[in-house]
Amino acid sequence: MTNNNVVLPGQTIGIIGGGQLGRMMAIEAKYMGYDVIVLDPTLNCPTAQVSDEQIVAPYDDLEAIKELTAKSDVVTYEFENVDLEAARYIEDEHKLPQGADLLQVTQNRDQEKQLIKDLSIPVSPFVIVDEVADCKKALEEIGFPSVIKTCHGGYDGKGQLKINSMDDLSAVEDFVLAHKQRCIIEHWITFDKEISVILTRDQKGEIAFFPLAENIHKDHILADTIAPARVGGEVRKKALAAARKIAERLNVVGSFAIEMFVKNDDIYINELAPRPHNSGHYTIEACNVNQFDQHIRAVCDLPLQRVRLLEQAYMKNILGEHVEALLRQMPVVKEGHVHLYGKAEAKEKRKMGHVTFTAQTRERLDKIVTDFEEDLT
Repeated sequence: MTNNNVVLPGQTIGIIGGGQLGRMMAIEAKYMGYDVIVLDPTLNCPTAQVSDEQIVAPYDDLEAIKELTAKSDVVTYEFENVDLEAARYIEDEHKLPQGADLLQVTQNRDQEKQLIKDLSIPVSPFVIVDEVADCKKALEEIGFPSVIKTCHGGYDGKGQLKINSMDDLSAVEDFVLAHKQRCIIEHWITFDKEISVILTRDQKGEIAFFPLAENIHKDHILADTIAPARVGGEVRKKALAAARKIAERLNVVGSFAIEMFVKNDDIYINELAPRPHNSGHYTIEACNVNQFDQHIRAVCDLPLQRVRLLEQAYMKNILGEHVEALLRQMPVVKEGHVHLYGKAEAKEKRKMGHVTFTAQTRERLDKIVTDFEEDLT
């Protein structure tokens, strides 16, 4: 006998957002036997290429949202900047198990930071700036170096500015004026490394953790992910405990990512993502079950699988400027699992795909990656 919330293969999963994360969700859903319909304004977007149907419309088109909801047995999303009115509508139709409250918090940095602070989990000191007149006082309170970010939107380093001294005050004021929205100024943490906790929480509250991932950024864009992360047991314990506390407070359903800074044996929460995450792509090849598979299981109210790491992994993002070199390598390079996302145009700094390498030992993995990087440049 099945639960009323269970969505079984043969039924339809709706996805809001047609990028690479939606594409990988759809691939796992199709493997399992589901039909998939995607809503995205771009015709033949990456998710649509592997789905049964696409609704071509803006994300805040409520009529399109209603059509997606009517045609779907359950709805999920691949990014957090979903229109809240749309999310509330789907939730009211009992087809959005992730809920709209989770979106409301994670699409606003001020609410996100305050929640973490309320949970007594370490986070960089911050001040909210509502207008230009607040900037000087905020900088005096936070000190230097610091960073100003928009509270809403922004990714891969967009919507933020590093502040080195009070000489940058005019640039900070210009930033606030230009973005015309609430901003947050945070103390800049000098950290040893960044890690991600990738987890999946089901509708009954059970949580499955993936091995910690270690992230390397270049130009504010995730370049590489190493799994398992090279951290000690104390950091791992603190990271998992903090992630569990956040996921339970937010009543997370589905795959969820938490980026953290590590300094010595301390952690500081950076950002939350209520969806599968770029730093969890390694799970496709390196684990017995991946973040997208677990996500589909969670939103469809199926039991999660116990996660096992099969091999150590190194994931490299492929940006627009890397695509030609990657394609030249493919006929001769044996190592590496290549994922290209089906994006129409290879723009510089645009994420076009990724390659994951796996090996039983870190020494072997390092050798494979070094050889690949030499050939890619």
